[in-house]
Amino acid sequence: MRSESKSSAADPSTTAAQPPSPSPESTSTDRAARRAVTVFPVLVLAAGAAGLATPGTFSGWAPNVPYLLGVIMFCMGLTMTPQDFSGVVKRPWAVALGLVAHYVIMPGLGWLIANALGLSPQLAAGVILVGCAPSGTASNVVTYLARGDVALSVSVATVSTVLAPLVTPPLTLLLAGEFLPVDAGSMVTDILKTVLLPVVGGLVVRLVAGRYIHRALGLLPWLSAVTIGVIVAVVVAASADAIKSAAALVLLAVVLHNGLGLALGYGAGKVARLGPPASRAMAFEVGMQNSGLAASLAAAHFSPLAALPAAVFSVWHNVSGAVVAAWMSYRARGAEQRAANG
Repeated sequence: MRSESKSSAADPSTTAAQPPSPSPESTSTDRAARRAVTVFPVLVLAAGAAGLATPGTFSGWAPNVPYLLGVIMFCMGLTMTPQDFSGVVKRPWAVALGLVAHYVIMPGLGWLIANALGLSPQLAAGVILVGCAPSGTASNVVTYLARGDVALSVSVATVSTVLAPLVTPPLTLLLAGEFLPVDAGSMVTDILKTVLLPVVGGLVVRLVAGRYIHRALGLLPWLSAVTIGVIVAVVVAASADAIKSAAALVLLAVVLHNGLGLALGYGAGKVARLGPPASRAMAFEVGMQNSGLAASLAAAHFSPLAALPAAVFSVWHNVSGAVVAAWMSYRARGAEQRAANG
């Protein structure tokens, strides 16, 4: 659920100088993005409840999940600009560190948690697949709310998404192959079709018709949120019979996965001495995952039950992200106030 706020919203924590005041359009877009992030967990939770209560309503929708994910990624492409990629050239070390942290910490945590909790093969593969997914589509907006380094967040999220076809399948094969058979080649093809092509298509449309797309940017976070909600409803409906017995264990796995990811991501930024704003960005780029992609891949390559961790992650990482962002923002404002008072 990326937003134009990644490039246009004021971010006083990234530089010492005051940034230019955002335009009315940028302010409106950013406000819409923040509302979407706030409401998103409630919307997805309601969608999951609907899938659990009336599974028959969504039983025939499973084949449409890849297309729904394509809609989300196309919206992500529409929010991209060349500036997103220029940030990689300007700060290659920080972006590279973010990518390594993301694709090492979260897959490794997924494997450790799956083994520590003794998860069934289906659930273990699902948790690991969540860890192998690229950065979450709302990470840049949450970074903004946390007064983090939005430019770094956008660069890491963009590159991690572009690299997903090359990184996610082999990582999944390496770590989840002991639990279930993994067809990495087929997974590469699916990620290319449902992630990379829609993102590139959205970027091309933005470049060609940017003047018209700009008017609709405030709607994109909502469209992404609703679409992810539908994916969650479909995934939950397909696993409704198994959820009652596995829900508590899956929730524990997701809370541990996300919480440790946020903490270790922040720690990686601190150890690398990137500074507080960049460390806050690192927390969300590591701890928040593209759970929509994970759910789609799990349902297609494993089973509906394997997609359950991704569905739960969709709700939880946005709840935890909003809470952690509020806490980080409070601490950052306090530090700035103390510095101003001498």
